[in-house]
This record gives sequence, C-alpha cells and structure tokens, in this order.
Amino acid sequence: MKFLEEGLVKVGAKATDAADAIKQAGVLLADAETVEEVYIEAMVQSFQDNGPYFVLAPHIAIPHARPEDGGKEASVSLLQLKDPVTFGHSSNDPVQLIFGLGASTSEEHVDLLKKLTLLLNKEENVKQLRTAASYREIKTIIETGEGK
Repeated sequence: MKFLEEGLVKVGAKATDAADAIKQAGVLLADAETVEEVYIEAMVQSFQDNGPYFVLAPHIAIPHARPEDGGKEASVSLLQLKDPVTFGHSSNDPVQLIFGLGASTSEEHVDLLKKLTLLLNKEENVKQLRTAASYREIKTIIETGEGK
C-alpha cells in the first residue's frame, strides 16, 4: 500500500477545473506505477457520467475508478490546490484537496477509504492539509493524524 508518500503528493498545484484536478491526482498514481494510464481517464469519465458523488466533505474530493479499470496497487495520492475549484457539489464546493484513490481489488478500496477517513475525520487535520506549504508538513499531519 502506498499512502500519501512523497511522490504521491503535490502541494500548491493549479488546476483549471475539476477534470484537470482529477487528471493531475491520477497522474500522481500513474507516475508511481500504482495504476495504468487508462485508470486516469476512467476517473474523469466516472465524474462526467456520475457527477461529483465523490466530493464527500467540504473541500475534499476522492476521485477513483473501478479496480478493473487499471488499478494495480492500493494507493492514495493528494493534489493540494493553491486555489480551490468547483466540482458542482451543492454543499461541499469548492474543493481544495483531491485524494486520488487507486486499488486492484474492492477490499483494497475499502481499506484505503478507512485509512483516509481516520485522517480526514478530524477537522484540524483537514485545515492543516489545506494550508500546508510542503510535503514535510503533510507528512507530519499524516503521522500525527492517524494516531501513530
């Protein structure tokens, strides 16, 4: 499992719109070789077909595709945007933290969501993730936020 490791996190990114943000979060996964390139397009297509169902809390989106769409390994990326973008969610827009989720099985998908939920359930963690200026700050938030 690769969970928000250094190569999977980009701080202060810029995105033109929701689809661009999803692609960038997906590229982080593909560059880490945890998903195939086709997985990125499946993530965007899922958003286009189903809307912003994965904008689960204020400022937070967790785009993903199905494991059979090119998931190779359990992984989570983070694209932290300098300027939030609108995903079209009625109450949780705009989004600043995009957590790309990759998994090769449904069980991995659930395990990743549990791990991410532990981190994001604390409002202070979300606030700090939104304002972090470096991966080092993000890593500290992850380590303390998961209760390690």
